[in-house]
Amino acid sequence: MLHRDYLLEIVATFVDAVTVALRRAVLDGDPTAAREVEDDVAAMLDLDPQTAMSLSPHSLVTMMLLSGMGDPLAGYVSYALDRVGDAYDNAGDTEKAALRWDQAQAVAEAFGCDPDAIPEAFSSLERELSAAE
Repeated sequence: MLHRDYLLEIVATFVDAVTVALRRAVLDGDPTAAREVEDDVAAMLDLDPQTAMSLSPHSLVTMMLLSGMGDPLAGYVSYALDRVGDAYDNAGDTEKAALRWDQAQAVAEAFGCDPDAIPEAFSSLERELSAAE
C-alpha cells in the first residue's frame, strides 16, 4: 500500500511538472522548458539529467530497469520523451529530437507500452498540443 501511494505521488508530481514544461516547450518553443522535461524524467529515475539524456535508448532502458521504477512509469516517460522530441524538432534540433524519439520508442518497447497510447493523466495536455499543431 505504501509503495502504491508513493508511486501515485511520484506520478502526480511528474505529470504536473511535465505538463507545464511541455506546454511551454511545444507551444512556445521554449528550449529551457524542453530541458525541464528532461530534468523531470531524470529525476523520476534518480539520475543526473545530463547523464540520463545522453544515454543511448538501450542504456536508458537499462537504467530504468535498474531503478526498479520502469514498469509503472514507462508510459509516462515514453510520452514525455516523445513530446520533448517534438519540441526539439520544432526548434530545428533534429539530432536531439531523433535521440528523444528513439529513447521514447525503446522505453515503450522494453516495457510493453503502446508508443502511440497517451497516458490518461496527459490526455488533456495532448488534446491541447494536438489542437495547436
